[in-house]
Amino acid sequence: MPTAPRPTTPVSTDVAEIERALSRIVYLTSRVRQHDRLMARAGVPLDRAAVALLRQIYDAEPLRPSELAARLAVEASHVTRQVQQLQKAGYLTRVPDPDDRRAQLIQLTSLGRDAVERIRDAGRRSMEAALAAWSPEELRQLATLFHRMVDDFLAYKDGEETPESAEASAAG
Repeated sequence: MPTAPRPTTPVSTDVAEIERALSRIVYLTSRVRQHDRLMARAGVPLDRAAVALLRQIYDAEPLRPSELAARLAVEASHVTRQVQQLQKAGYLTRVPDPDDRRAQLIQLTSLGRDAVERIRDAGRRSMEAALAAWSPEELRQLATLFHRMVDDFLAYKDGEETPESAEASAAG
């Protein structure tokens, strides 16, 4: 397998530390044990894939299965199987697409909506406990910077665009 050429300009120490911290956060939050504790606190018996799918639908429902697969960056067949399981368990339902009578949209049932809300509440409470020593101003700054970072990540597409060029093209 060919390897990509290494960049010739070094990455700033601050950017390297941000990448390192994000890697640690992803590792800590994606561990099976962490997921199991969160599900126990929320009282919801779902695996990580199901939770990711339900969260996406919660934030943007109703969705076509193809759109859901694109948002999750997975194959459509994976979404179809997961949706079928969650529908059988009562978390999801299918409704006709008003723009195309042949298509269906996926949306949460009240059980699905309640599950996502309980999971998010349990996660927020854990985060609040972990950050209890932080001042309100520090929490506000972190939230602002995280949102800014996510927005910049979304504006940057596979090395094609920097946040600055995205801003310039949006303004022009």
